[in-house]
Amino acid sequence: MWISGGPGEKWGRIMELGGFSAAQWIVLIQHELLLFTGLMFLAGAVDEWAVDLLWIYYRLTGRARTTHLTADFDGTAQLVRRTAVMIPAWAESEVIGITIQRILHVWPQGELRLYVGIYPNDPETMAAATEAAGEDPRVRLVVETQPGPTTKAGCLNSLYLAILRDEQRGLGRIETVILHDAEDMVDRAALLLIDKAMASADFVQLPVLPAPQPSSRWIGSHYCEEFAEAHGKAMVVRGLGGASIPSAGVGCAIDRSWLDRVAQGHSSGLPFAADSLTEDYELGLTLGELGAKAQFLRERDGSGHLVATRACFPSGITEAVRQKTRWVNGIALHGWDRIGWTRSPFEIWMRLRDRRGPLTALVLALSYFALALAAGLQIAHWLGWGPAFRLTPVLRFVLLASAFALAWRAAWRFAFTASEYGLVEGIRAVARIPLANIIAIMAGRRACVAYWRTLRGAAVTWDKTSHSGHPVMDGDGRFAKVRK
Repeated sequence: MWISGGPGEKWGRIMELGGFSAAQWIVLIQHELLLFTGLMFLAGAVDEWAVDLLWIYYRLTGRARTTHLTADFDGTAQLVRRTAVMIPAWAESEVIGITIQRILHVWPQGELRLYVGIYPNDPETMAAATEAAGEDPRVRLVVETQPGPTTKAGCLNSLYLAILRDEQRGLGRIETVILHDAEDMVDRAALLLIDKAMASADFVQLPVLPAPQPSSRWIGSHYCEEFAEAHGKAMVVRGLGGASIPSAGVGCAIDRSWLDRVAQGHSSGLPFAADSLTEDYELGLTLGELGAKAQFLRERDGSGHLVATRACFPSGITEAVRQKTRWVNGIALHGWDRIGWTRSPFEIWMRLRDRRGPLTALVLALSYFALALAAGLQIAHWLGWGPAFRLTPVLRFVLLASAFALAWRAAWRFAFTASEYGLVEGIRAVARIPLANIIAIMAGRRACVAYWRTLRGAAVTWDKTSHSGHPVMDGDGRFAKVRK
């Protein structure tokens, strides 16, 4: 069909096809967009409600109860299993020294060895790690043969090989391997708690608690509510339901024999997939597929504080988006390619939840656009520039149900955040929901672009997060401040 006239006239005539004016077409598009995003939002809400109900059931039956350490628990007692802590460190001069000092101070056990991977072209990190290690014979500084950055998995594989070399030298076989990052503030009770749990488990994961950041209340602190809910509810349900527990990459322990089995399954003979963006997540699922017994370990100390790994997360929006881009790309997109699916319905459900990041970003973006368009149409109607936008009964029901679902989610987010960080931080968690959504949208878009580039042959590199702060704890184990 040929339509004559200028661009504006052509568009007006196209919009009038079918008996609709341009304004009516916009109203119709707005209605369909709201209906689509509302239904997608409700589908996600049903998924979350199912997890909520399972968590409530597990709580009522006592299976999800967070236990408390006894008053006589001594975190400095001798370990039963010889243990190695592995820390990859590229461009971590500002934090690695504090981390090493903290580990050596609060974990004095002689059965512990600390392996820190550093690079020959990173003299600042090398100097900071060397100074912090001092003369402690438990520390092994492993210098990579290649200049950095390689990949985090590649650095971890070098530390694994260093463990093998030490065993060949007669230093004794490592029975438990613990993973940590260069910025982690370990818990005093964590090492002995892991050591005891490994008597009946092959893989153990402790919760992660991001530090609230007074200088970054909106960006750096928004991780608090995400981890508080994920590691207080979702991971608990996942473990009790029999699904694989993904490794968080920090505060997780693997039985050495199972780590060797993972290595034997790789053509490289090494346990960590160097071509993976999220080697930690992949390791946890691989262990589950091999039949390893996993445990998500939630314990509180004598003061009632959660035994967890604490750390400062990115405080700038660029760094936060970059970090979440890697998570979405590695778990949702590359994870689909590399790990695939299983036959277990519950496991499939959990992997679907893991891989919904790009879809969630799309729905959130369309939702905000639909809300902005609705506001614009209403203003235009008030000014007499267009017809009124009227809600159909179906759309009214969908929007009311979506509003209830949002309020329900906000209540859960407040409850889990307040339980770990206090009432004020719980209120902030609800106020930060729009910003968290915006970061998710930006990360989802960047992840899809990055994934497309790798499909076209781009190499996988260590797109690491820069760290410049450390959480400082007071005498009661609470967050006191952030040390720069």
